[in-house]
Amino acid sequence: MLPAQRQKLIVGEVRKRGGVRVGELAALFDVSEMTVRRDLEALNAAGLLEKVHGGATVNGELSAYEPGFEAKANRQTVEKEAIAKEARGLVRPGQVVGLSAGTTTWRLARHLLDVPDLTVVTNSTQVAQVLYREPRHDLTVVLIGGIRTPSHALVGPLAVDAIRNLHLDILFLGVHGVTIDPGLTTPNLLEAETDRALVAAAASLVVVADHAKWGVRGFCRIVGLDEVDIFITDRAFPTAAQAEVSAHVKEILIAPHSVQVSSAP
Repeated sequence: MLPAQRQKLIVGEVRKRGGVRVGELAALFDVSEMTVRRDLEALNAAGLLEKVHGGATVNGELSAYEPGFEAKANRQTVEKEAIAKEARGLVRPGQVVGLSAGTTTWRLARHLLDVPDLTVVTNSTQVAQVLYREPRHDLTVVLIGGIRTPSHALVGPLAVDAIRNLHLDILFLGVHGVTIDPGLTTPNLLEAETDRALVAAAASLVVVADHAKWGVRGFCRIVGLDEVDIFITDRAFPTAAQAEVSAHVKEILIAPHSVQVSSAP
């Protein structure tokens, strides 16, 4: 394998997993660790990843970079579980609930399995898998079709057209980044469009975002904070940022961290 080919694959592994170790890459490509380190130095110089002690991580400055679902699922797990548990308290039997794609909404899906007479609309294949594993006669799952993104969201014109014919009582929206301006963002253009359609279809918008999302500005704007009814985050969300967000959203809820993190489904 030529160095350029191997380096392209290395970038793919880092972006998929969020970070990799030198030894893992050496075993994967059957080369020496010294060769891997030279590759990482070259990729770091090119701005394609960030070389750290013992391996490499994604370059956090890339607003259009979209981590894979697997990479995001292993970040802030305690915080996401706490947020999901807090969000569960907003769901009532008989509602039509929207769950956007994301690792926090994926965790929330498991907390909805005991809610009777529920209809869940989602564009996430991962969320749908959680709900389909527990078949119930009083649980209806509507999976929106479309083009799949790295975060396993189904997006695009097919998704938007389908959503426009629906009405949701409440939407739980996961996001890539949160800032005062422009508000809620994502790296994916089609995902932003699909998320906006979900927001427009919902009577109430609840954003679920852990503290690591604050200050992150993705490539594409979804909606502004003024359109958010409830913003749920965790205790590590900066106090000053809580005050800033509170000035724009109708209500902000801070989830505790004293929860048991459930295993992946």
